[in-house]
Amino acid sequence: MQMSLHVNKHKPWIETSYHGIITENNDTVILDPPLVALDKDAPVPFAGEICAFKIHGQEMPFEAIVLNKTSGEGRLRARSPIDCELQKEYTFIIQAYDCGSGPGGTNWKKSHKAVVHIQVKDVNEFSPAFKESMYKASVTEGKIYDSILQVEATDEDCSPQYSQICNYEIVTTDVPFAIDRNGNIRNTEKLSYDKQHQYEIMVTAFDCGQKRATEDVLVRVNVKPVCKPGWQDWNKRIEYRPGSGSIPLFPSIHLETCDGPVSSIHTTIELQTNYIGKGCDRETYSEKSLQKLCGASSGAIDLLPSPSTTTNWTAGLLMDSNDMIFKFDGKQGAKIPDGIVPKNLTDQFTITLWMKHGPSPGLRAEKETILCNSDKTEMNRHHYALYVHNCRLVFLLRKDFDQADTFRPAEFHWKLDQICDKEWHYYVVNVEFPVVTLYMDGATYEPYLVTNDWPIHPSHIAMQLTVGACWQGGEVTKPRFAQYFHGSLASLTIRPGKIESQKVISCLQACKEGLDINSLESLGQGIKYHFNPSQSALVMEGDDIENINQALQKVSYINSRQFPTAGVRRLKVSSKVQCFGEDVCISIPDIDAYVMVFQANEPKITITGMDHFARPAAQFESERGVILFPDIRIVSTVTKMEHSVDLREHDRVNKQVVVEEMLHNLDFCDVLVIGAELDPEQECLELDHGELQGKHLDATNSTAGYSIYGVDSMFSYEQVLRQLRYRNWGTSATSDRKFRVKCSELNGRYTSNEFNLEVNILHSSNSNFMDHVNHMIFQPKFLQSVQHPEGSVSAVPSSVVPSVATMVIIICVSVLVLVVTLGVLRLRSARQHGSLGHEGPKDNEMDWDDSALTITVNPMEKYEKPHQTEEESEEEDIDDEEEDTTSAESDDSEEEEEEEEEEEEEEGSNP
Repeated sequence: MQMSLHVNKHKPWIETSYHGIITENNDTVILDPPLVALDKDAPVPFAGEICAFKIHGQEMPFEAIVLNKTSGEGRLRARSPIDCELQKEYTFIIQAYDCGSGPGGTNWKKSHKAVVHIQVKDVNEFSPAFKESMYKASVTEGKIYDSILQVEATDEDCSPQYSQICNYEIVTTDVPFAIDRNGNIRNTEKLSYDKQHQYEIMVTAFDCGQKRATEDVLVRVNVKPVCKPGWQDWNKRIEYRPGSGSIPLFPSIHLETCDGPVSSIHTTIELQTNYIGKGCDRETYSEKSLQKLCGASSGAIDLLPSPSTTTNWTAGLLMDSNDMIFKFDGKQGAKIPDGIVPKNLTDQFTITLWMKHGPSPGLRAEKETILCNSDKTEMNRHHYALYVHNCRLVFLLRKDFDQADTFRPAEFHWKLDQICDKEWHYYVVNVEFPVVTLYMDGATYEPYLVTNDWPIHPSHIAMQLTVGACWQGGEVTKPRFAQYFHGSLASLTIRPGKIESQKVISCLQACKEGLDINSLESLGQGIKYHFNPSQSALVMEGDDIENINQALQKVSYINSRQFPTAGVRRLKVSSKVQCFGEDVCISIPDIDAYVMVFQANEPKITITGMDHFARPAAQFESERGVILFPDIRIVSTVTKMEHSVDLREHDRVNKQVVVEEMLHNLDFCDVLVIGAELDPEQECLELDHGELQGKHLDATNSTAGYSIYGVDSMFSYEQVLRQLRYRNWGTSATSDRKFRVKCSELNGRYTSNEFNLEVNILHSSNSNFMDHVNHMIFQPKFLQSVQHPEGSVSAVPSSVVPSVATMVIIICVSVLVLVVTLGVLRLRSARQHGSLGHEGPKDNEMDWDDSALTITVNPMEKYEKPHQTEEESEEEDIDDEEEDTTSAESDDSEEEEEEEEEEEEEEGSNP
């Protein structure tokens, strides 16, 4: 008993501390030093053996086992998987226990407490992941950035080796970007907004164990243009379709100042149309028509008319027929025939012209004659002239001695830059001697120099009026042109006896296109604006940028012509900016844009009416003559292409041609005589002057025809043409006349068809027979309308009856009177039932149809009239109206129509 108490007398011994490492997801702990317990009681059984290791700590996931009781070796292991991401290290207490005194383990002893510190070794089980799903950044073009933005990835591994991101890479190739190991992205070259607005690059990350991110990340880099002061959001091309009215040029425009300290802005908008026509889109009517339209005084003489049989002096000149522009190259001149312009212009007269002129060629500038009236032969005196010399406009007026005998003003000089600027300008020289006033583009200019001269001595020498050069009739071996003009002229007129008013001058040179402002009342406060007279330039000024933006958005283009000149109109917007107390202020680039004016649909002008009639000679010989075109019609149509969508055929677009009637003005209608000209001794065309009153129309008459001109509606031209009369008081020499009507819009730009009319003059041999028939028929009030087969047109003159049939007709009339008298009672009842369905269509243009000549006189007509149907009565009224309005039926044909209709009524009443 005593012996057992002395057996287990020593406690086990272990190290005081241990350091261990365990790899996650593994159960083996490697300790340093190894886990070994010693007991001094060894080799005594039980007392010198180690039976257990115990761990002290709350819920430690470890356990210690004894591998060898005798040697005291032990092992530390995990009871469950260790996750480094949950806990990286553990610290706990461990003690060793011996086996006690005997097999039952009594009197066991434990060692001192040792500290165990275990670190969990990480496994690279997680991949890097980016914190953001996408990264965005913006850069300004033209700069190199050290860092545009930084991307960042993380790793859920617990150790620094596997949890740290050691590298980033750009996956997208051929992009001007680089990335460092910290995720900073920079550009490797300067970026250009014009080249590329935006870049999209893919980036990946690696941890220090070289494990790559599972998903790459998108990085979007927007390139912003360098902030450049200027106008933004405007279109270079603006489309304009005829009839659109006023359309805004820059509806969304606004000014970018790049935060500059702007105090005010001054903007000029220019519509450049100097290459369109004569400086802009103007009406291309003839000068005479324009002057009538503008209310100018009558009597203007066109010195540069379109070449024709009556105005042939311009035939040899270079001409742009579309705009009636004559080009002079320094080698051409035109002689105005005698009698076109009166010799005495009086002390009041007006010269008007369009001129485009540049600097004079050659070192020594010669006089360039526009208009000159000089001696035709023997001498070289200039009576009056208008010419250009050294970019000065000079008007010469030499009075005759019988008009003045004192030193008088003779030369008037104007010095204007526009004379040699190679642009079109409108000049009006108003002479109210001794005062001469020049109007250029509607503005008044007084001469800067006036020189005096003596009057010209009277002589018997005739004068020659010329255009484009001056006629040198004396001082040379052979008379010739001299002082040629270099440039372009148009609408050169002279008006003796009268001068023009400012209002008329402004109208004659007015542009039909220009700039406009929509809703002037809505302009912002503080906006000042100013148009030039032609509205081709607009100046706007203000101190608030937003107000300027809104004002410029309201600037519009307008073209009031129904058929504008198609093509490009250039636009230029220039701006000047003032800044608050800044020596250097921002600069605003100019805007260069253009308006594209589309071609208008071309109208088709059609003239219709009665094209053939005959009248007795007595009507032509009467004081009023015969109206030529009682029913003339002028209609204009336009063909359009319309697009329609047919859903049943897979949205196929179908083009449909649509013809629409349109209304527009005309500027002349010519009635020409076909064949020999009128003989003024026995025939003429006449029109009451009162028919032109209240209209913008005038007319000229000649043996070749009648010309009505002026800008007015087609309806007004119809009214006037319907009153044109033809008289012939020598009809014995004439059996027929042919006339042709042709109308124009825009001075021949659009012309009508050629409408031909043939007129037959019926002489007494035909009319005597018709007078005889007149005694045998009843009054016109009983006439029925003539029945024609549907669609038939008779080409035979209405009152021409074959002479062979004369006796046959008389016999037939006598027999038929008897037959009709006996049979009328039987026919009377049947006629009431049959007459309703036999009234056929009528041809109002033809006087009669002699294809089946049968004449029947019904003496009972006056008793049957109460039984006429309403339709028959209406047709009688129509016939009577035709007699009054068209004068298309002669007395003879009326009688035969009545007899023919009576027979048809009775035949139609037979069952």
